[in-house]
Parts: sequence; C-alpha cells; structure tokens
Amino acid sequence: MSIEPVLDPHKLVKELDGRHLINGELVPAKNGKNFDVLNPATGKVIAQAAEGDADDVDVAVSIAKKAQKDWANRPARERGKLVAECGRILTQHVEELGRLVALESGKALRTESRVEASVLADMFVFFGGLASELKGETIPFNPNMMTLTTREPIGVVGAIIPWNVPLLLMAIKVAPALVAGNTVVVKSAEDTPFTVLRVCQIMQQVLPKGVLNILSGFGPGCGGPLVAHKDVKKVSFTGSVETGRTVYRAAAEKLIPVTLELGGKSPMIVMDDADLDKAIAGAVGGMRFTRQGQSCTASSRILVHEKLHDEFVSRLLAKVNTLKMGDPLDEETDIGTIINRKQRDKVCGYIEIGAQEGATKNELSALPSDPKLADGMFVRPVVFTDVKPDARIAREEIFGPVACVFKFKTFDEAIELANDSDFGLAATVWTKDLKTALTATKRLEAGFVQVNQNLVVQPNLSYGGVKLSGLGKEASLESMLEHFTHKKTIILNME
Repeated sequence: MSIEPVLDPHKLVKELDGRHLINGELVPAKNGKNFDVLNPATGKVIAQAAEGDADDVDVAVSIAKKAQKDWANRPARERGKLVAECGRILTQHVEELGRLVALESGKALRTESRVEASVLADMFVFFGGLASELKGETIPFNPNMMTLTTREPIGVVGAIIPWNVPLLLMAIKVAPALVAGNTVVVKSAEDTPFTVLRVCQIMQQVLPKGVLNILSGFGPGCGGPLVAHKDVKKVSFTGSVETGRTVYRAAAEKLIPVTLELGGKSPMIVMDDADLDKAIAGAVGGMRFTRQGQSCTASSRILVHEKLHDEFVSRLLAKVNTLKMGDPLDEETDIGTIINRKQRDKVCGYIEIGAQEGATKNELSALPSDPKLADGMFVRPVVFTDVKPDARIAREEIFGPVACVFKFKTFDEAIELANDSDFGLAATVWTKDLKTALTATKRLEAGFVQVNQNLVVQPNLSYGGVKLSGLGKEASLESMLEHFTHKKTIILNME
C-alpha cells in the first residue's frame, strides 16, 4: 500500500506520536516512555516522541544485523536501484516533509525547509546511481599471482544526526551506507524526531524489512548505547565537538571506524576587488541568517578589506534588515526560530558577551508582532563590528544568527586571521583575481573552500573538515567507499 503525502504537519506528528520504526513497523519504546516535542515558534507541545533506551537499541541492532546478510548478498546495482527508488518516492513528499521539518525545527518553509527536503530526495537518487562503483582493483604484484582487492560492507551502521538539518544529514549517512550493503540504525535528534521518522516510514515501501531502522531518545540513554553496542561496526555522527569526543572514545573502545562532523567557525574573505553585490548576497546566504545561523558552515567570521569595509558593513546591515522574521510555515517568512529555549539562551548570552568585550552590536530585522508567536524562540540577527580577534564571539561556535566583521589591510593578514581558529570546516574567498583565488584556496585551513559563492552541502561535493571540525568526508563517492566499506586483498597463486 502506497503512502500518500500528508500536508498538515500537525496531523502527521499525531500519527507518528510515541513511535520508533523497527523492522518496518512503527512501535512504542520498550519502556513505554515518551517525551514532549515542541514547536519552537510557539513553545507549545506538538506531540510526543518515543524515549528509546538500551533495550530499544538492542532490538533495533539485532534486527539490522539479521537483515544485513541478505541485503549485502543482493547485487550492488539492485541495492542502488532500490535506494534511488526511495529518492524518487521522497520527491513526491517534498512539500509534506518541508512543512513537517518547519514545524518541528522552526526553520522557515520557503527559504530553508522545502529546499532541504528537495536535497534529501536528490541525495538518495545520487547515491543509488553509484552502486556500480563499489569495485576493487587488480594489483601487479607478481606475474605468477593474481592479486586483487574487493570492497565489502562493514555491517550495522549507527547514524546519529543533529537537529539543524536533519533530512540532509540523515541522507548523507543512510544513502551511502545502504548502497554499500550495510544496514542502518538511526538515532534522531530529540528536538526533530518526526521528519526523519516519516522519511524512514516512506522508504519502507521499497526497502526490505530491517534494513533501515530509527530510534528517538536522548544522547546518554539512546545514543550512547547505540555507539557502544557490540554489533554496531561503524558510527557516523554529526554534532558538537564535546559530544563528538564522547562518541570517538566509545568507538575507540571497540576499535571501530567513525566519521565525525563537528562544526566550525568559518571565515569569509572579501578582497578589495570583490564584486560587492555578490559578496553581500554571499554573506547573507553564507551566514545562514534565514536558518538563524544554525549551520556548521555559517560564515560567522567575515574578513573585509579596509577599502570596502565601511560600505560592505552598511549594505550588509541594510540587507539583513529587510528579512522578515515570523511563523516558519508562512510563505512570507524569511527567518524562523532558534531550535529551543536552551539554545536561544546560549545565543543571547554570547550577544551579551560580545557587547561586554567592546564590540559594536548591530541588531537587525524585527521580532514577529503576532501574539501567537510571543513565546517562540525568535532572536534578532546581530552583526558585530570592531571585534578583537581573540574575543570569545570571534573564536567560539555560537550556532546562532551572530556574525563578526573584521577589517584587514593585506592578503597575508586575511589568511592569518582566517586560519587563526581551532575549527577548519569551510571557508570562502571573494575576489576577481585568479592568482589570489588559487593562492587562498591552497593556504586556507579548511576542508570545504569556495570562491565567489557559498553553496550548502550538495550531492557529489566531498564535504568534511580538518582540525576540530571532524574526521572524514561525506556526500560523495569517496565517502561511500572509504567510510562504509572495507577493502579485502585477495591473492591467487597460479603456479
């Protein structure tokens, strides 16, 4: 029976209330516990999610382990066709999923959530087409020996995803893992459990039972047991540095591979010859103001040549001031909300710290006037100028709509400022000079560098950082081969 799109997200969360998805079925938590999920735009409960624990993890992993052998034995192209078919079906649900993620995450439907739902579907189609690339090599080791390598799946993969872009970050873990012949147990973020649960439910129309399972719950109670489970052979995690270290330590005890994407404090360098119109648009988009700055790749450190600095700042402030903050499900809304009260308080605390550190605070846009949104997690975007390079707002990841603008004189100074960070996820350079662009891309300490643009993660663009931004790459053929298979060397003596 096919699953039809449900465009009323409030109705949909009630249908998914209090459920995991294990072995193709929606089931309650073993302990019978649930927890509230709030609409961050109103602060009101929209439904309850199942609170998974070690018992639920054990059931889901056991089911996935049982299903993995038959899944791995299917021809790779057959697995790829099924995953690609999931993508095609998900394309029919883009509007539904966009509205659902807007409701539970607070991200504006028009500028953020609908776009994310589209990329989700595209990611499954993309990886489905890569199944034929799961191939090894022949090695000229000895004329009397046939020496070759093969690619084999790892087993059960634990995928732990965050709340800021749950659909995209689920897709770049689940799609390559499945195509490579693994089975997956997803642990959703406690703030955004329903959209990814719905995706898994939709995919059950195509996938064999047990191949893809999803649990909701909290980190220590559900995520921890998933990482530690003896039958989980690979973990892919996106989240904070602190939690990433915890995951890494737990995985190290079992000596299993881990992929970690842990955030950033990304620089944007605007040279004196930059196209100012494009650079302003790039700063607004790159800072992810429409996502309330809740992005690992947000261009939160904007370095502007002294010749352009004043005009750049003036025009940037004017542009951000035109963005409308409001109900995430309203088509006229540009900016939605912060995810929850704790994160909002953290962001507001950093804004206070910035002012105390002596930076000039420019508070922009306007809070919604609708009384129904009075308790929502809205924060006005802030652009700080006159920021000291060693200020906390310049060095620590805020994960909110807070950008710091710096002035520089020389190219070398800009590169030094850009690299003066513990993070190394993304960076952008804005210039018309080819030599400057190429030199900057070589010298910048980041894993994802762009010139004269600020794209978000896309299929087939290898994505991942250096330094505290994590380990490994995602969203590409490389990620499927290196992170979801292991290489076996085979030698046949022909003498």
